Amino acid sequence: MLGRRGSWKLRVGLTICAVFAVVAVLAPFLVHHPNRSGPDGLQPPSLHHLFGTTDIGQDVFKQVLAGTTGSVTIGVVAGALTVALSMLFGVGGAFLGGLWDDAGSLLSNVFLVLPGLPLLIIVTDYVDSRSVLVIALVIAIVSWAGAARVLRSQTLSVRSRDYVDAARVAGESRWRLMLREILPNLMPIIASQFVFGALGAILAEAGLSFLGLGAANGASWGSILFFAQNAQAITLGAWWWFVPPGLCIAILGAALGLINFSIDERINPRLRAAAQAPRRGGKR
Repeated sequence: MLGRRGSWKLRVGLTICAVFAVVAVLAPFLVHHPNRSGPDGLQPPSLHHLFGTTDIGQDVFKQVLAGTTGSVTIGVVAGALTVALSMLFGVGGAFLGGLWDDAGSLLSNVFLVLPGLPLLIIVTDYVDSRSVLVIALVIAIVSWAGAARVLRSQTLSVRSRDYVDAARVAGESRWRLMLREILPNLMPIIASQFVFGALGAILAEAGLSFLGLGAANGASWGSILFFAQNAQAITLGAWWWFVPPGLCIAILGAALGLINFSIDERINPRLRAAAQAPRRGGKR
């Protein structure tokens, strides 16, 4: 069980993520033309435009709602693909061993040596269609190697434990050993890797969009920041154009960080002991 400190972090993080997930699902039904321009350019927040307008009269509130769908989709898809690739080369390689493990380790080492952001920029620049799903796929392909190394080391540790050896001696098949004995013990780490991958993907997409290589047509928070930067929103004093998407990235990132840290407290004995120490001190 998580301690109270870990519990409140997990509850707060899950609550914030649930709110963004609901907005991401409902936004396509609530906002039909987020990029429609109007006559009221660079208007500050008001009852008619809650987050103000852009230089060509676009409603920033509608753009932020529509961008929530794109950014959350990128985070979820990239996080899931990162976990899938890391499990394929990390868990699969460590469990099967031999040539598969050597090939997976070599490939992950190559991706780890290559600088992440420049590689991401180069790969994205060669992609013709920069849709949300394509951006998520590119981010996952570039960022899976670190998670694969972590899962490989944990799989090697779990594979050598006594209960796994006992199941192997009892005649359990290799797939049954994987599904019944090894994977359940890796689930907290896999969950942590998914959360970390989703957080990294959202931040990476925001960075790509700021460079003009992100999702097109204002489909994410990062692309909103890109258009605001191009229109010199800071110079014009149009803070309402770039602050809302920036705050959304920061708040969702903080929520994912709280979830990830609470999972770390669960799987890391040192962090769990550090979290319990203040409570033991308070009881004395």
